[in-house]
Amino acid sequence: MQIRDIIRKMSDQVLTRQLVLSMLTKYRNQNDKIHGLISEGVLLPIRRGLYIAGPEIEGSRPEPALIANHILGPSYVTGDTALSFYGLIPERVYAITSATTRLSTQYQTDAGLFIYKHLPLPYYCFGITSQALTEKQYALMASPQKAVLDKIVCTPGLLIRSRVQATEILFQNLRMNESDLRELNWTESGTWLTDAPKADSLNYIIDTIRTL
Repeated sequence: MQIRDIIRKMSDQVLTRQLVLSMLTKYRNQNDKIHGLISEGVLLPIRRGLYIAGPEIEGSRPEPALIANHILGPSYVTGDTALSFYGLIPERVYAITSATTRLSTQYQTDAGLFIYKHLPLPYYCFGITSQALTEKQYALMASPQKAVLDKIVCTPGLLIRSRVQATEILFQNLRMNESDLRELNWTESGTWLTDAPKADSLNYIIDTIRTL
């Protein structure tokens, strides 16, 4: 089978360098072949050692949230990206926001802008779910509740000191829907606060939502 056909069959996957090399065992200089596939538009480099199918290959592509999981690990999609995915905010977002235990960073790639926000352990570990993006694609993503809390934690300078301020942040600034938040179960989320940054602010957020 030709290399183009192999990549076409895997066009909805993120391709590691090791996987690509395994497709090129018959070539003496595999590095040159990879560079050639990039030049031909068969492969699109995302970051060092990471590729997706290029513009010359027909077929579906990995969803941005799945790409985000691969670019930097450990990480999970959160913040505005997750809030938009769940329909909790009205805006469509373009940059993909993730949480990581590593230093905050970002990657501007041909597949988009990927932003990573540092969160400390053990708070980082709470509320991570596996979300279906397509029939075959799944990504690690914050639960709706964790995405709301992460948005507060990851917004520089934001400290909430009252329910009035929490209401303003949720419904005026972020334009969330009261009924959507009310339907979520916030009991477990309250147990995360002992180990959470901005615990007082998050407590006001949860208490405000519970009284809706």
